[in-house]
Amino acid sequence: MRGVSAATGSAAAENWPPAPGGTWIVDLDGVVWLAGDPIAGVPEGLARLRSAGVRTLFASNNSSLTIGEVVTRLQRAGVEADHDDVVTSAQAGAALVEPGATVLVLAGPGVLEALAARGATPVERGPADAVMVGFTREFDFGGLTEAADTVRGGARLIGTNDDATYPTPDGLLPGAGSLLAAVVTASGVTPEIAGKPNAAMARLIASRADDTVCVVGDRPSTDGLLARRLGLPYALVFSGVTRPGATLVEPTPAVTATDLGALARDVLEQWAR
Repeated sequence: MRGVSAATGSAAAENWPPAPGGTWIVDLDGVVWLAGDPIAGVPEGLARLRSAGVRTLFASNNSSLTIGEVVTRLQRAGVEADHDDVVTSAQAGAALVEPGATVLVLAGPGVLEALAARGATPVERGPADAVMVGFTREFDFGGLTEAADTVRGGARLIGTNDDATYPTPDGLLPGAGSLLAAVVTASGVTPEIAGKPNAAMARLIASRADDTVCVVGDRPSTDGLLARRLGLPYALVFSGVTRPGATLVEPTPAVTATDLGALARDVLEQWAR
């Protein structure tokens, strides 16, 4: 079908499409929306997949929003979802600290919410047990200085994710990984990374679904490697970070598509044959 291509000659393509049903792990930024604006055809495609018995688990490396905010955005975009349908790198990061730990936060409300649910205590100044860095537009020199000082004082350095960029309708913005890199440089400490494709996120996904069948995303270094970690095929869409005509890198996707709407239409047609 136009807009969808199998990875010709690849062993990954032999596992596509997945069998009907099961849970699809779907990225948000660059796949469902761009800066909250739904990508054309995606809400309709997701609705048709669900009508065919597919569950979607939205797995995002964006740690800035609370889960309620993500669900509200999905509903406004025409995508039905509840809190259990969303996992984020903020939740994965919070899972890396112990209840009762003190955490200096250089991140958005999503991290504060996740830490509260974990029973950890956010603090504004060190010393602290950990420093957690995620996507935030409030990043400044003072925050960088406090975070680096606290890490040098013995705190663990945790990044919700290390995505260098964040896709928007107007292009790529610096992502959480760019902010984290500043703290790494200033502190001289190698961070622990929680989000896709790392183990903390994989464990979080496994706790929500035991019937996952594929991963859909726009970034091979996160979504593709997550699929490899989980032993699943992945579909690469060209609506976000990876653009049409880009040279494909490892891991090889089972299929590529212009967007999730086109991918859904193609899979449903194959199931109907």
